[in-house]
Amino acid sequence: MSGLASYASHENRSRGRRFAEPAPPYRSEYQRDRDRIVHSTAFRRLVYKTQVFVNHEGDLYRTRLTHSLEVAQIARTIAHALDLNEVLSEAICLAHDVGHTPFGHAGQDALNACMADFGGFEHNLQSLRIVDELEEHYADFDGLNLTFECREGILKHCSYNNALQLGELGERFINRQQPGLEAQLANFADEIAYNNHDVDDGIRAGLISVEQLQGVPLFAEYHAEVRERYPKLAGRRLVYEILRRMINRLVTDLIDSSAARLAGSGVVSVADVRSQPAPLIGFSDTTRKLNLALKTFLRDHVYKHYKVRRMTSKAGRVIAALFEAFFDDPGLMPEEHESTASRLELSQGPAGRARAVADYIAGMTDRYAILEHRRLFDPGERT
Repeated sequence: MSGLASYASHENRSRGRRFAEPAPPYRSEYQRDRDRIVHSTAFRRLVYKTQVFVNHEGDLYRTRLTHSLEVAQIARTIAHALDLNEVLSEAICLAHDVGHTPFGHAGQDALNACMADFGGFEHNLQSLRIVDELEEHYADFDGLNLTFECREGILKHCSYNNALQLGELGERFINRQQPGLEAQLANFADEIAYNNHDVDDGIRAGLISVEQLQGVPLFAEYHAEVRERYPKLAGRRLVYEILRRMINRLVTDLIDSSAARLAGSGVVSVADVRSQPAPLIGFSDTTRKLNLALKTFLRDHVYKHYKVRRMTSKAGRVIAALFEAFFDDPGLMPEEHESTASRLELSQGPAGRARAVADYIAGMTDRYAILEHRRLFDPGERT
């Protein structure tokens, strides 16, 4: 890709794939990564996985799929402005949530509690597990065989002990190095997307109001701006006009602040980026504080709202009940998952069986998890 900065991820300098493959004739290596992610089973399932509101609660709320598309769009804008690799940034963002459980973070927390004695559960590691092992598309290898740079971007967090098991992918966590810039910007694109669409969905759901949000400085600033220019505007259009300005502010600030940081750092290569004491992509101090205030508001008024907590409480009980039933009797799972549980138990003991159960549950959509729960525990439901 021409026009890339020297410190961007150039595919001819990629650390490659786990299994060697001939170069694609009509697309780049990172385009191949993106295409494999889009065609994966795990990516398709995101359409029925919770972002904040469970899928069946309404058709207009964000799902993990629409969230991932919004994140990828924001990331491409940032990457283009900073002369970074747009396609790699897009691929990372499209894949970053494929390991998420049903029912969002509530599902992850419940599954992590179930797996406490068996290595725990973390959705970033599960995303990597999916693209490295669990997807079944290709004759020559398990997983999607993505490039190192894409896999690195997917693995946003990792404990020291887990990093020790990941070979070269775990090195940056062990050595306290930074990831590539495309991975760094993907984290911020994710945050920009979910903060702003959670405002939109929270208003749509009636959990928060425009009046309440005027206590949030970033929202209040653009509410006043929109009201001054369009005094008669109301309803959905008012909210959208405010949010598009908020997103533009955050994206613009991120680009300008990151560009200044890159210029001042003197980095000229990916190796230089990795050796920095802190990430080079980030907001200015002023915008970081404004964004933090928005996040705090959402935490207190949306994520802790009693209606959301009711659903997350139910979700946790569903996940815990499914895990207990399948772990106690793997024969309750479909044959392919029961077979995997038996195979992993032979090599890893109970932890292997637990991991197979976690893989099955994590791969469920919201509605499939609810249906499986009914099949197992409701005598009136057909099995």
